[in-house]
Amino acid sequence: MSASTSSTGRFLRHLGYEVNYVRNFTDVDDKIIARAKELGEDPISLSRRYSEEFHHDMVHLHCLPPTVEPRVSDHMPQIIDMIKQILDNGCAYRIDGDVYFSVDKFPEYGKLSGRKVEDNRAGERVAVDLRKKNAADFALWKSAKEGEPFWESPWGPGRPGWHIECSAMSAAYLGYSFDIHGGGMDLIFPHHENEIAQSCAACEKSNVTYWIHNGFVTIDSEKMSKSLGNFFTIRQVIDLYHPLALRLFLIGTHYRSPINYSDVQLERASDRVFYIYQTLHDCGVILSQQNDGTQKGSIPPDVLSCINKFNDEVLMSMFDDLHTPVALSALSDPLKIINDLLHTRKGRKRELRMESLAALEQAISNLLSILGLMPAIYSEVLQQLREKALKRAKLTEDLVLQKIEERTTARMNKEYEKSDALRKDLAAVGIALMDSPEGTTWRPAVPLALQEQQVAAA
Repeated sequence: MSASTSSTGRFLRHLGYEVNYVRNFTDVDDKIIARAKELGEDPISLSRRYSEEFHHDMVHLHCLPPTVEPRVSDHMPQIIDMIKQILDNGCAYRIDGDVYFSVDKFPEYGKLSGRKVEDNRAGERVAVDLRKKNAADFALWKSAKEGEPFWESPWGPGRPGWHIECSAMSAAYLGYSFDIHGGGMDLIFPHHENEIAQSCAACEKSNVTYWIHNGFVTIDSEKMSKSLGNFFTIRQVIDLYHPLALRLFLIGTHYRSPINYSDVQLERASDRVFYIYQTLHDCGVILSQQNDGTQKGSIPPDVLSCINKFNDEVLMSMFDDLHTPVALSALSDPLKIINDLLHTRKGRKRELRMESLAALEQAISNLLSILGLMPAIYSEVLQQLREKALKRAKLTEDLVLQKIEERTTARMNKEYEKSDALRKDLAAVGIALMDSPEGTTWRPAVPLALQEQQVAAA
């Protein structure tokens, strides 16, 4: 849930909060060990390699780095200490070098999910073991097995269970009570339910104020997963789409809702970020031409009203469970006014035009910064968006310019059918032509075929 977590952190900092963001890496885990065996690689080194790849992806997506990023393998003393405390408090038991949490000792088990003990998914990171007192009891410590990494403990060599790792590391950096805990919807039960139980068993004052769980990415309404064969990586997506277009696509749906991935949605997000950045780039060019001696006065009432409404909508939507889609939709009116001031005859003649542009640009930039959508340089991102569009269209810019020249010649010769066909051919692959007194230019757009497909589906 990195995109939503990143927006949360930025928004809290915008409000003046000091944010201590902990993002832990599980580098000791059944699945990691199994994968390492397949590859003939050390599990810890495999995990570190994947962690570094994850870091690269998060940088591409403009996700904020955490304050601390603990790894399980570096926190065995804290994990062992927490297990000792749970045992001392009578909420766990030992069996042949294993330590299990006893869910019967925690009457509130199920309070997060609302599910019953018998719903616990035995076998899914919860080992089936007939020695357990209750089938829902889960491992805090697993005795060593041949060929697996292990650490020494009071119960013999072994490694921690998955659930205890998260509780121990969050307690180490945030204490037993903290404000926000996040994760995917699939972690509510049993993982987060187990975290609550074991943390409270270790310290009765343990508490998380807010749990936030993000929905799944789906394809044709099915959860994206390797087992279904509908899985692809962030890098495969950003090979064809700009990372900021992907980020806008992700936060364009409320974090708790499923996100249905499709080429149409990515194209729409790409088209939207191009429009936003082109508008702000054009605005910046005009503002940079302003003479230093220009008097800065108040802005017109209608512009001030638009900005106040925009700021109110942004704050209300973000206060409403981080409703980023509503915040993004609020951009429409201020962007429209900027384009009117930049490109219409009436707008260019308005009083306090520069002051209006500066105030509108500042308001929009504030939201983009909160949402992690603020690029370093607009012109660079616009060029990158063009390059991605050309790649998707399987064209070069020289070829597009050649088509524009052919079309210009056709128009001069009054060959309007040929001119229209050239425009339509480019539009079909996502290249839109724009005519002006200065000539014809191009910009990325949603391919016509995808637009028609979307209309048909509606």
